Amino acid sequence: MLKIGLTGGIGCGKTTVSKLFEQLNIPVIDADSIAHQLVEIGQPALKEIVEAFGSDIIDAEGSLNRKKLSQLIFSDKQQKHTLEAILHPKIYLSIQTAIKSVNSAYCIISMPLLFEANMIDLVDRILVIDCSIDNQIERVQKRDNMPLLQIQAIIDSQVSRTYRKAHANDIIDTTKTNHILAETVKKLHNLYIYLSACQDKIVSE
Repeated sequence: MLKIGLTGGIGCGKTTVSKLFEQLNIPVIDADSIAHQLVEIGQPALKEIVEAFGSDIIDAEGSLNRKKLSQLIFSDKQQKHTLEAILHPKIYLSIQTAIKSVNSAYCIISMPLLFEANMIDLVDRILVIDCSIDNQIERVQKRDNMPLLQIQAIIDSQVSRTYRKAHANDIIDTTKTNHILAETVKKLHNLYIYLSACQDKIVSE
């Protein structure tokens, strides 16, 4: 099975593209969803986060205060590294487990921090979802009502747009119309099915 690593900066349109692949009946393993599950009440990762950041990182219901944690880690690189050291190994193992249960010609592994977390070895091919930084900022402000400085801090914490594009096998520009975007995904879908068949043929020979 071919494993496609889908990545891109905040606000680039990763969720939109993932949904288009799902409409083609392609499984999507979402690292963000896995991360959310790992920090649910009662999970070991949540306990580790409380030990690292203090009990005030938990809200009145006992859940992780994501907004507070986000503000903390994007204002302090050391705190960010601490959180990553807790979550990234667990996310890596969870993705490996999820891959084993997939029965498809290929699957999409959506990982915003594919490069930053050094998880490239999990995938066979990299699909970068791209748009301009101005578009990123505009989309995140509209979606999350997040202050400009916080959005810029998140963008600055990720690898550059130039770096992502230079290391991509495939690129989707999400500033195109919905129709063109769907057509682009369909073309990549056909390519990935073909590459998967070639991969299977090599393995069987």
